[in-house]
Amino acid sequence: MKILNRFLIQHFSRILILCVTAFIGIYLLIDFFEKVDDFIDHKAALSDYLVYISNNIPVIFAQILPLAILTAMVLTLGGLSRTNEVTAMRACGISLWRIVQPLMGLVLVLSFLLLLLNEFAIPWNTKQLNTLLEVKLKGKTQVQLTRNEIWYRSNSRIINIAIAHPQDQKLEGVVIFTFDEQQKIKQRQDIDQAIFINGRWFASNLTNRKFDANSGDMLNVDQLENVALDLDRTPEDFSGRENMNNELNFRQLLAVAKKLDQEGYNSTRQRVDMHNRIAAPFTCLIMGFLGIPFALQRGRNSNLALGIGLSLGIGVVYFIIQSLVTAFGYSNALPPIFAAWTANFIFLLLGIWLLLNVKE
Repeated sequence: MKILNRFLIQHFSRILILCVTAFIGIYLLIDFFEKVDDFIDHKAALSDYLVYISNNIPVIFAQILPLAILTAMVLTLGGLSRTNEVTAMRACGISLWRIVQPLMGLVLVLSFLLLLLNEFAIPWNTKQLNTLLEVKLKGKTQVQLTRNEIWYRSNSRIINIAIAHPQDQKLEGVVIFTFDEQQKIKQRQDIDQAIFINGRWFASNLTNRKFDANSGDMLNVDQLENVALDLDRTPEDFSGRENMNNELNFRQLLAVAKKLDQEGYNSTRQRVDMHNRIAAPFTCLIMGFLGIPFALQRGRNSNLALGIGLSLGIGVVYFIIQSLVTAFGYSNALPPIFAAWTANFIFLLLGIWLLLNVKE
């Protein structure tokens, strides 16, 4: 049986490496041509290209691995069925589960590998890419982030934003610190919520505190309503920050969600992305399992073009469903854990149903 295991794993690994290499190459090529104008316009150095490629490859690998596993599983078992090797194994009394067991074991190892990458490597690579593309090449002002909060300087003011919602054109937990020439605080403004209307930010409620520049004592507190704000930013300037969760791992997202809950802010997006950190790696296991019945049902009629086309079709459908349920999660229509795992559960049931219909 060890010989059979080695044969199956080697056969599957060769196809998997080929699929991963091909998918990364295609993805990287398309992605680079979309961004090459930014590199050329800003006269990027050779080191910038190397930083882009070295950090983008792990990110792409994490995204395409489930699809590559599905394709490799379909092509491996489909090829063995076409050459009657699966038939010969089963004629010798080897069960279907025994044939796929070493392959699924390898897929399980890859799932845990991807889980570790998502926790320790991918967020760092994503942060390096965002810094290169948004700050160094496009010249956008870099905002400092501490546990999902946004900090930036505007003239004599330092502005802190607890959470930004660019798509809704809304900011929550805005605090504006104003300093004098000696860098002593003279005013603090606290805004629960700021909304962007007709090109300007407005606060429905604002608490204004003024301080004595010499002693630091608070002079007075004013409660104001419907106040226009000068934040020196538009919602588009925060659009990259809405997706900053990609720069955080599971533990960091959990800490951010707890902090937002304690401060009374909505942490739904962080919790959905947090559960996705766990669910996404196990998509590899689901896709590997789903590839088994698809390959065996075709039998001797399996071919390379059909296997690749079938895998890409399944990948597109999975992406659509996953995007849909994630959007439901962001909007609180689904609990965060359901939003992260629903697509995997649907495709697991589909795989079980198809496997039960495979003829012994």
